[in-house]
Order: sequence, then C-alpha cells, then structure tokens
Amino acid sequence: MAVWTLGLNHTTAPLDLRGRFAFAVDKLVPTLQGLRRDLSQRISQEPEAAILSTCNRTEIYCAADQAATKDTLHWLAQTGGVSAAELLAHTYVLEGNEAARHAFRVASGLDSMVLGEAQILGQLKDAVRAAEQAGALGITLNQLFQRSFAVAKEVRSSTEIGAHSISMAAASVRLASQLFEDLKDIRILFVGAGEMNELVATHFAAKQPKSMAIANRSLDRGELLASRFGAEVMPLADLPERLHEFDAVISCTASTLPLIGLGAVERALKKRKYRPMFMVDLAVPRDIEPEVKSLEDVYLYTVDDLASVVQAGQAQRQAAVADAEIIINAGVQSFSHWLGQRDAVPLIQQLQNQADAWREAELARARKLLARGDDPIAVMEALSKGLTQKMLHGALAELRGAAPEHREQTMHTVQRVFLRKER
Repeated sequence: MAVWTLGLNHTTAPLDLRGRFAFAVDKLVPTLQGLRRDLSQRISQEPEAAILSTCNRTEIYCAADQAATKDTLHWLAQTGGVSAAELLAHTYVLEGNEAARHAFRVASGLDSMVLGEAQILGQLKDAVRAAEQAGALGITLNQLFQRSFAVAKEVRSSTEIGAHSISMAAASVRLASQLFEDLKDIRILFVGAGEMNELVATHFAAKQPKSMAIANRSLDRGELLASRFGAEVMPLADLPERLHEFDAVISCTASTLPLIGLGAVERALKKRKYRPMFMVDLAVPRDIEPEVKSLEDVYLYTVDDLASVVQAGQAQRQAAVADAEIIINAGVQSFSHWLGQRDAVPLIQQLQNQADAWREAELARARKLLARGDDPIAVMEALSKGLTQKMLHGALAELRGAAPEHREQTMHTVQRVFLRKER
C-alpha cells in the first residue's frame, strides 16, 4: 500500500498563492469526492484521501495500491487555476515513512508557524471527520491519523513543546498595544464569527476595550459569539457604512473574495479625520484588499506578517523539539511496521483459505472411513498424515527443485518457517 502527501504551507508558498488552494470545511466533502474520481481515472481505483486546509497550509493525504503524486499535483493545480510547473515550485511531496512523519509533526505542532501550537490538532481532526463523511477514509489513512493524534498527545504531555508559545490571537493583541496607548479606549470590529475570531476576541476582551462588535453573514452565529463578550452584532452588509466607527478591525471569514476594499477604507479614514486604524487579516484567501496596506494611516497585518511576533519564545521551545522527534520517530516505525503487515494480509488470507480447504478435504475423507466402520485410530492417523503431507508438499518440492545458486537460501527459508523453536 502506497501513502503519499502533497502540500504547500507558509514556508513554501506566499500568502496569495496559498489563498488559491484554501478549501472551506463545508466544501471538503464534494472536493474530496472530485479528487477521488479524478485520480480513479488514472490509477484504476479510488484512493483513500483527506484534505487539511488552514490559514497556513493545504495538504492532501492519499493511500492506494500505487502512488499517484504527479496526478495529485495536476488535480490541485487545476483546482487553483495555476500550472502544475508553477505549483510544483511551491509544494512538497512525501511518500511512505516520510509522509507519516510529516503527519505526526503537523499534528504535534512541530511544523506550524507557531511552534507547538495546539489549534492545528483540532483542524486535523476536522479534516478527518470531513474525509469520513465523504466516504474517503479507509483503513490505511484512518490508522495514519489515529496514530498522529496519539503521537501528538504524547508529545504535548511528555515535552515542553507548547511552553512559552504565542498564538496568532495573542500576537494581534500585542501589535495593537504597540499602536494604541490604552486598549480600553478603542472600539473593535470582528468580521466573521468563526473559531479564529473567537480566539482573538477572547484575548481582546481581556483588555476591556471600549466596545466590541461582530459582523457576520449569519446573524444567529454572530449573536452567539457576541453574547459571550457583551458585544454588538451587525449584518455584514452594514460594514462599508460603519467601518469608520472602529479603531481596530480583525477579519477572518471563509469568503473567496475580499470583503473590505481599498475604497471603503479610504472613505472610513476620511470620516475618521485620518485617525489611525489597526487591521488584521487572518483569512486565506484575503478578506482585506492588499492595497489597503499602502494607506498612510492604516496598519494592516496578514497571517504572514505576524510570523516575527509569534516566534517569540522560539528558543525556549526548541529544546523540546529533540524530545518530540524521538516520540515521532517511534510513531513512524510503528506505522511502517503496521503498513508492512497490511501488505501481507492477502497472502495470509490465501494461506488460511488453503489450510481450511486441506482440512475440509481430510475431514470429509475421515468421515467416509468412519461411516463404513474403519478403526477410528487408523482413521485419525490417516487424517494427520494427510494433513502433514499436504502442508509439507510445497516446501519439499521447493527444496528438491531449487537451483544450486538458490538452494542455501531456500533451505534457510524452509528451516525458518517449519523448524521454528517455540519460545
């Protein structure tokens, strides 16, 4: 069984390219079904598949009788509207043990922008649930991911990998504190009511800002988040007319197009008499047009801009990486051993079926002999001799017919199989 991973992340691809390959969670099921149909036309089977898509990465995990890395690359390139050659320059392709090692490192937070961050584990579990719903998760990938969750749990409980980590949410607050003298004096708008904005809102709420508002397409979802923080909720359609009211804007939605354009921000600045605005765009693809960053009184940060901030404490956490890698190596070896055993399953089944057929044949012959009145002891001896001869026939034939140059190896193999000492 072949296992492979194709991906791009914050270290291999710029933000705008990553945005082309961002898949919303609610779109993963049909996307996976399309991927499997496409690959089945090339490798004559529907592979197992799962897609992990976050702000910092998009990764495809597959398993099939044979690897199809080039076909997977072409499918992803076509999906994102770029050439395969262009995409290849920004992706990584891993197979077998290295694919497993990568999955374990991702789940454990060792491959994240924020070393040791825990959010990726929940995102990976969401990806697995989506693969299950799509009927795309078979025995092999299920084992890979369940083992990755177990490894991540051991890494987190046995090492200091998560100590001193600074999340994207905390980094946003830290940057805002550098711009505004006192966060208690500012009004904050959160565009989107998803998990990331919930985390950021939690951090900002601890600073007791003057007011907080949630703008969301679904007012019900917005009201649910707003009620946690005593915030106002507003329709997303009101955003252009009310943007000027807010000193800080944090946006993270699943929109495929920018929600906040250059013109809207220019009008807001004019109404604010050019008092500075702090903006954080945590969405991939972008929620805020990149041209906004050129405005003199706007301080716009993207997920990639936060990288230098979230690296604080990196040196303290690096000491735990070596310990984590030991745990991951053990997990990779265990998965590799399991995968090797899976390759032997068809042969094991054939052996068991053959042995059952021999047993049934000898039992049928013994029953006939007993029915005609033969001595039971003689029948039992004939049954045991018949089974023994059938089981040894293949090995004895190989020994007698082996070519001289292969005879010694054949002898060792037969000896190992039939003359094993019981422990």
